[in-house]
Amino acid sequence: MFQKFFDICKAKGLKITLSEWLTLQEALDKGLAGSSLTGFYYLSRMILVKSEVEFDKFDMAFEECFKGVVSENALTSQMLRWLNKEEMNELLQIEEKQWLNQLEEIRVDKDDVEQKFKDRLKDQDSEHNGGSFWIGTMGKTSFGNTGGNIGGVRVGGQTGYQSAFAVIGDRKFRDFRDDRVLDNRQFQQALRRLRQFSTRLDIPKTELDINGTIDKTCNNGGCLQIVMEKPRKNAVKLLLLMDSGGTMIPYTRLLNELFQSVNKSNHYKDVKVYYFHNCIYSHVYKTPECENGDWIETEWMFRNLDSDYKVIIVGDAAMAPEELYSTSGNYRGPNGGLSGMDWLLLMKKHYKKIVWMNPKMAPGKAPWREAETAVKEIFPMYKLTVDGLNRAMTVLMTQAKR
Repeated sequence: MFQKFFDICKAKGLKITLSEWLTLQEALDKGLAGSSLTGFYYLSRMILVKSEVEFDKFDMAFEECFKGVVSENALTSQMLRWLNKEEMNELLQIEEKQWLNQLEEIRVDKDDVEQKFKDRLKDQDSEHNGGSFWIGTMGKTSFGNTGGNIGGVRVGGQTGYQSAFAVIGDRKFRDFRDDRVLDNRQFQQALRRLRQFSTRLDIPKTELDINGTIDKTCNNGGCLQIVMEKPRKNAVKLLLLMDSGGTMIPYTRLLNELFQSVNKSNHYKDVKVYYFHNCIYSHVYKTPECENGDWIETEWMFRNLDSDYKVIIVGDAAMAPEELYSTSGNYRGPNGGLSGMDWLLLMKKHYKKIVWMNPKMAPGKAPWREAETAVKEIFPMYKLTVDGLNRAMTVLMTQAKR
């Protein structure tokens, strides 16, 4: 059983070392799990999981190995199928207010309810809807969901009155994962890594130099002598280029989150945002509508945004080969006599630090996505997830000119 658990954990992406696995075996030999599956769950998670971003992976592995049991209340997948009934949710919403208006304060003996739940779980062998004894739905029992009992154990489904003290079967840590698509807060956290402080700016000395003040005061026989210094400013300049329209329409909300995050990041020396459709050609657009005429020349961008700008290109690289290789492949505007591939190579030549973020990147070299594979060979490409953006920010801050 434990070898299977180890194999499943590794298959889910958990990085478990041999030392950590042997530590778990030693802890079990000493009885630290307390002969309890719940105890084993928390003990193994404490030893094997290094970060909260891996909690969801661990829960999925534990569920697969132990049939969804993460506590002494051993739920089976069959039990959860009996209890999850979408058709009951509408009825629940209609009746909920009527029940709530009639409720008085009710005290529940938690230990008593949990013990009864364990007893029912051992004996139940069929689905139950209604009634007041077995684990089921729409009844008066303390166990199940969408029923009329207050202060019981919810299993699957929805709780009628948000009063259950135990929620079993939920994946509570899915939002902690670092392979999830980003939201606004996570964008801002990752973008903060683009910091390159400098004091070489021609600005007045307005910040207190604590170390300098201490040194000067000590050298002055203890008589206070204030020392000021120039504030350290982030010298990073950011250029964000985002694919808009077509196959990127499903990611409109995600791109808006990224745009808002960049706008809220007021610590950059300069930020410029432009748009393109499928590939960068002789013009980039000022707005996501990518309307002809509402653009700037890409060569103007090269002349006015110097090579010190750190560039983030966001797009799915999902285009026909001719859009990338043909000098007439741009059906939305002019090519300027060059193919999309030529313009991308000019981007690489001009900007020293550039990455491509892809919201649906295929693993490895995908033969059915020829353009994406070609773009990967030009720019470092990362999937648009928490982990992917963090890796991309590291590259932008460290990669040398190639």
